[in-house]
Parts: sequence; C-alpha cells; structure tokens
Amino acid sequence: MTVSETSRQHGAVLPKATRTKVLQRQGAAVALVLMVAVSWLVFPRFGSLDNLRDLALQGSFLVVIAIGMTFVIITGGIDLSVGSLYALGGVLAAWGSQYGFLAALALPLVVCGLIGLINGLLIARTNMAPFIVTLASLLFARGLLLAITDEGANTYQIPADSAFVELGRGTVFGFGYPIFVAAVLAVLGGMVLNRTNFGQNVFATGGAEQSAVLLGVPVAKTKVLVYTMSGTLAGLAGALTAAYLQSGVTVIGVGLELDAIAVVVIGGTLLTGGMGTILGTVIGVGLIKVIQNVINQIGTLDSNYQSVVSGVFLLIVVVLQRILRR
Repeated sequence: MTVSETSRQHGAVLPKATRTKVLQRQGAAVALVLMVAVSWLVFPRFGSLDNLRDLALQGSFLVVIAIGMTFVIITGGIDLSVGSLYALGGVLAAWGSQYGFLAALALPLVVCGLIGLINGLLIARTNMAPFIVTLASLLFARGLLLAITDEGANTYQIPADSAFVELGRGTVFGFGYPIFVAAVLAVLGGMVLNRTNFGQNVFATGGAEQSAVLLGVPVAKTKVLVYTMSGTLAGLAGALTAAYLQSGVTVIGVGLELDAIAVVVIGGTLLTGGMGTILGTVIGVGLIKVIQNVINQIGTLDSNYQSVVSGVFLLIVVVLQRILRR
C-alpha cells in the first residue's frame, strides 16, 4: 500500500467535494488576509489605528444592510430596494429626531420594515418575481424620500446635543457605536441562520423550494420574514448613518443595493440560493472596503476605479462559483 493510499484511507486527504466547499466558503477570507498583508507592507498608513477605525466604521453600515440581503439571497431571492430604504431611513430618522430618540429610531424601522413586509407578501403570496417587486419598492421609496424633502430641497438636521447623535458618533475605545451594532447583529444573524428552525427553513427554501413545500416547510412565511428583515435592517443602517452625519442626506444610497449584493456573493453566498454564511458576508464587506481604501491611498487613481475593481472582482467570484458548483 502506497503512502498516498494510506493517507486517503485515514482521511488525511480531503474528498474533492469537501475541498470544493472549503475553497468556496473560505476563498474570500484568504483573499482578505492576503490583501491586508500586502496593503500593510506597501502603505505605511494602512495599518494605523485611525485608518483601521475608519475602515471598520465605513464598513459597519454596509454590514447591517448586507445581513438582511444574505437571508434574502439564500432563499433564492433578491432585494433591490435596500439602497432607497437606506436613504429613506436616514431622512425619517433626521425628521423624527425632533420628537426624541425613540421616534428617531423607531420611525425608520417601522416604515422601512413595513415596505419590506409588503415586498415579502407580494413575492410569497402572488409568486411575483422578486426583481420586479423590489424594483417597484426602490422607485416608491426614492419617490417618498423626494416628496418628504421637497425633491431634496430640504435637508433635516439633527441637533448636535441630541441623544440620537450619540448613537452614530459615540465611541468605545475610539471605535464608533455603529461598529458594535453591526457586530452584534452579525453574531445574532449567524446564530439565527445556523441554530434555529427559521434558519433551516431559509436554507431549505433556497435549496429546493418545491421539495421544501412538500416537506411542510413554511416557505411563504419564511419569504415574508426575510424581506421584512431586509427592509428593517436597511432602515436601521440609514438611521445610524443619519446619526453619524447629523442630518438626513437625500442623495445617499444610490447603487447601494448593488454593493450589498456584491459583498454577499463575494462572501460565498450562492446567487441561486441554498447556501451562504453571515461570516462570509462580513468578510466580503471587509474585502471591498480594503480595496477601496487602497485605491484611495494610491492617490493617483480616480475614485471611479473602486467600482471598476469591485465589478471585476465580483465577476471573477461569480464565475468561480459557477465552476465550483459544477
């Protein structure tokens, strides 16, 4: 018996299917580690504490949105409305801050969650395509935003002494509160996805919907819940951003839904549904933010190259997913 045969017999060599899953799930993590290591060596400022804090803070808002998007995509759906809901949530939070902390936080969560609920009901009960339903919600939320702000002419400011501002600008050991909010939500999202019946229903719905229905999985209810979650988290991210900026900015969030989809897919979640992790999504956010930060530090490259690099990277990941799936 050869050494190779002995190794296989004792499990030293992983089966091909196992190696494929490891590569698909950990590829983004490996890329992130390599990117951070190279950036740390090439750009001295990259490893500074201030820069790492900025990276974490800027990524935290996208993480909150991408958590909801992860659940949606695992079910085999898509949510194009999160960018507009993010902007709408920020404006509603800024407007509601005049009535106190609770109003500023609750208003965007309720309104954006309600829009997400409507998305889920239309998709689950009428079998309408998620792309069409959430595209309509994108237009509705952006239109509502413009109506509230008189087509962007009014920008609602949040007083600097407001308790709500502390939610976006407060720090612990120099790290902003939004970072900790995103971290807590990521941990909770991972536990819900992997350790609850609801999480198993999410995987079953995306993996084989018809089989899930035959097995008694509440597919319709699961879809309603994930789209409601996605809308609520987008509203929360908007509220956190408004607290950080001390105003409800009307022009933010354009194209953010594409960024959310990109980081989820880069993190290893299949666009076809049935597989994905919250950790992978967080790693995807980190990878995109590191790439953007490096481009900014180069200085000679236009900021538009960030979108070019992100697009190329996403295309490579999707192609690799297709190959690995086969």
